[in-house]
Amino acid sequence: MACGVGLSAHGAQARDQIRIVGSSTLYPLTAKVAEHYGKTTGKPSPVVESTGSGGGFKLFCGGIGDEFPDIVDASRQITGSERAVCAANSVRDISEIRIGYDGIVLIGSKQAPAMKLSPRQLYLALARTVPVQGASVPNPYQKWSDIDASLPDLAIRVYGPPPTSGTRDLLGQLLMDRGCKTFPDISAMESSEPDSFRLLCRTMREDGAYIEAGENDRLLISKLEKDPTSYAVMGFNNLERNMVSLQGIPIAGVMPDYDTILDGTYPGSRPLFLYIKDDHRQLVPDLAPFVASYVSDAIIGDEGLLVDNGLVPLPQGERADALAEAQKFIKN
Repeated sequence: MACGVGLSAHGAQARDQIRIVGSSTLYPLTAKVAEHYGKTTGKPSPVVESTGSGGGFKLFCGGIGDEFPDIVDASRQITGSERAVCAANSVRDISEIRIGYDGIVLIGSKQAPAMKLSPRQLYLALARTVPVQGASVPNPYQKWSDIDASLPDLAIRVYGPPPTSGTRDLLGQLLMDRGCKTFPDISAMESSEPDSFRLLCRTMREDGAYIEAGENDRLLISKLEKDPTSYAVMGFNNLERNMVSLQGIPIAGVMPDYDTILDGTYPGSRPLFLYIKDDHRQLVPDLAPFVASYVSDAIIGDEGLLVDNGLVPLPQGERADALAEAQKFIKN
């Protein structure tokens, strides 16, 4: 097989198994696609690892060749700094394909007290420092009811994603920032002092009220089922797949569900992506067929495999754009 310039420079040899890294939210979905691909084609199922979106981009951007992943499944877009690292390591040609929607949700067991939270209340519960009488102080709130008497008289204990997770990034951008900006003095900093704004709004508390729970979503759900006084920040598809035992917490008066995530009224709605290393098309012969399978109606269409597992499918126009982007990769 002839090798492209990028692969020749690294002396890469073709391999028969695709490597995928990335989002813990997308991990169970992509694992199902990988299993489906192996069963329907008779070819080796891709290896899928849950590293978090940030961790996935770090591995993906490490270089071109057999030892580097082929795909990142991500719960956020790649950043400019990540693209720069990729480019510095000769990973310059990357296909970005939007595959559907998910939401960042606060989840509890069905036995946990139901509550409704504003973004401001969520920020006050989870931020490391919060405004009190005009000053930024270490978070003094120990119980939900300390924030508002209408909330449960329970200790604040929220399991959440680590810094490597796309869910953690978007928790900050979509929900924490929104609550933070209800304080005018902090809101004014967004344009004048953006670094200070992000530090104040997105730094999570470290006193045990917010607990970094790693990338194993199944383990986290088990914790919630065993402890009905705790909650967790997770992707919506975890709630969708476990409706019998879990409940979603409304944010800003909007319940996280299929419709509110698709139409964007739920404030934690987010798109999900595949990033594919174009220079690995020749290194891994199955890469283009796998991408074609992933974006097919059978997988991400309105009645596809992943919709049955919590993915909110793309609207028609966005789906056409995604298919066009996928075809560029497949046919090149």
